[in-house]
Amino acid sequence: MSTTIRGLRRDQLTHGIVQISLDLATVDDALRLAAIAVEAGADWLEAGTPLLVSEGTRAVRALRKEFPDHPIVADLKMMDGGFGESSLYADAGADAVVVMSRAHDATIERTCVAAERGGLLVMGDDMAEPDRPAAGVRLESLGVGLVIHHVGHDHRSKHRDQKLSPLTDLPRIVAATTVPVQAVGGLSVEQAIGCPSLGAGVVVFGTPLVIDEDHPFAIPEGDLAGVLGPAIERVHATPVSYA
Repeated sequence: MSTTIRGLRRDQLTHGIVQISLDLATVDDALRLAAIAVEAGADWLEAGTPLLVSEGTRAVRALRKEFPDHPIVADLKMMDGGFGESSLYADAGADAVVVMSRAHDATIERTCVAAERGGLLVMGDDMAEPDRPAAGVRLESLGVGLVIHHVGHDHRSKHRDQKLSPLTDLPRIVAATTVPVQAVGGLSVEQAIGCPSLGAGVVVFGTPLVIDEDHPFAIPEGDLAGVLGPAIERVHATPVSYA
């Protein structure tokens, strides 16, 4: 698999691909989980926000050394300093960085400049936007290459009675944009597997498959490969539909 994902287009996503979110606190834990995920067939590895807060570029360097052929997403959730932070992580070996759509236009633009120089895919996260389709259109117009439709953990937890889900607005976001789309936030394994059929071809597995509120591993680590393998196979077999 090529680690060049900067120019990823919708027409290249004929079937779903899988990104594993490594929302852990140490490099050792991330490497161990990544090895299980890669063995199970995962396509992309995400250095999750907790991992980057805890370990910084060291985490990306370690993942790049151990998994040289797998794209690495740095979930920085940038709100400012887009050029500098993106450049740091490009130098560390990341293939994609995440900028928030609530950031100023200038931050998103500077992130895209750094991405052009460093060969990065820029992923734009629409969390907390009042108009998700409009946010996706704006992100694409500023140069973002993939839209992350994200219903945040704290927001979902505060409003559990509303059963908030990224699937609610997903069809409108897919229809409003022409870049690849990803849906994140509280999806069950079955819902995540079905995302390609709704036009979101890059599927994220993290919570609740791997981590939950009370335990570092919601599924015993020894059972992860047996759960991940079939789930990833199903994603790979699911055609991406934009109808």
